[in-house]
Amino acid sequence: MGVATATLVESFRGRDWRHFDAQLFLYVLLLIGFGVVMGYSAGFNDPAVGAGMSQTVKSLIWAAIGFTLFFVVASIDYHWLRTLVAPIYLAVLGLLTLTMLVGTNLFGAQMSVTVAGLDFQFSEVSKVLMVTVLAAYLSSRRERIGRLSTILVAGALMAVPAFLVFRQPDLGTALVFVGILAGMLFMSGASLGWIGLITAGIVGAAPVAIGMLQEYQRQRLFCFLDPSADPQGACFQLIQALNAVGSGGWLGRGLTVGGEGQRGYIPVQSTDFIFTVVAEDLGFVGGVVVLVLFGLLIWRILLIGWQARDAFGMLIAAGLASMILFQVLVNVGMVIGVMPVTGIPLPFITYGGSSLISLLFGMGILQSIRMRAHKPDL
Repeated sequence: MGVATATLVESFRGRDWRHFDAQLFLYVLLLIGFGVVMGYSAGFNDPAVGAGMSQTVKSLIWAAIGFTLFFVVASIDYHWLRTLVAPIYLAVLGLLTLTMLVGTNLFGAQMSVTVAGLDFQFSEVSKVLMVTVLAAYLSSRRERIGRLSTILVAGALMAVPAFLVFRQPDLGTALVFVGILAGMLFMSGASLGWIGLITAGIVGAAPVAIGMLQEYQRQRLFCFLDPSADPQGACFQLIQALNAVGSGGWLGRGLTVGGEGQRGYIPVQSTDFIFTVVAEDLGFVGGVVVLVLFGLLIWRILLIGWQARDAFGMLIAAGLASMILFQVLVNVGMVIGVMPVTGIPLPFITYGGSSLISLLFGMGILQSIRMRAHKPDL
């Protein structure tokens, strides 16, 4: 789009913090704070977590690392990502392949790699990195965005990492890649007709993909249709989640109190099912507050995209907004029984270092876009 890429030194010297987006930072800070409190409440009555403190301390450490990365990335001109798009794509494929080869088994899937005693889920940062890869490609094809070839190449670029994640097997994260692709194609102005045709093809191929899943995954996937089909087996977690959500009522049972109730029977409640903690402790009102915060955050991300100086920045914002929106819809829908149980985390709130640090990396890119949306004063 005619925007010159500054040198790395110029990126630091030319930063303009007057255009720092305080609203974006505030919404992210509030959501992370919500997550820390909910994580503490979830582990308060769990001796294995150490009365919630061990998990809380880890969350705060991850947040500190993530915010450090956030400010560093915001200080650097985001156009540098465009110059490094090929190495970034190869790095994504390499990290996901490494996870498949030497990954640690977690809940039946090789989702993380252990380094120096710490577990890293490379699929989390891969989602953010693939947003930049796809944004670079689509912004370079602005004049041919309506062609089928453009959509097919974009789909192929995303299909490879999505397939590697799917084979871990991690269906939830693989679906997030698809959600990012759909959102970015739509926001780029790609032909809705071609998108619809390809979507129909993907839906038609879904039975094949489902057949490649392990048996327990297939059972969990369809529990939302009839939770009573296997109440003591595959559907147990969903039934307990529904009971926990229902027990919260309008205003909830109070922080740390809910752990004594139904959700105490929910495995990994501080991760994929963290929204049960919100609903049981803070009730319907607390759940609405969280959803409103997500709505404000997504609105702010899209606004930053609309104000970006070029299509590359706009598409990065579109991709990150699509990623967060898709995860929120599926995670909350999963907990309340209207979406399949796929193991998708709730952004900023689900307990996990890889997810939080990756999201803050993405928010740092957004701040870089926002801070460079205005030409510097001479």
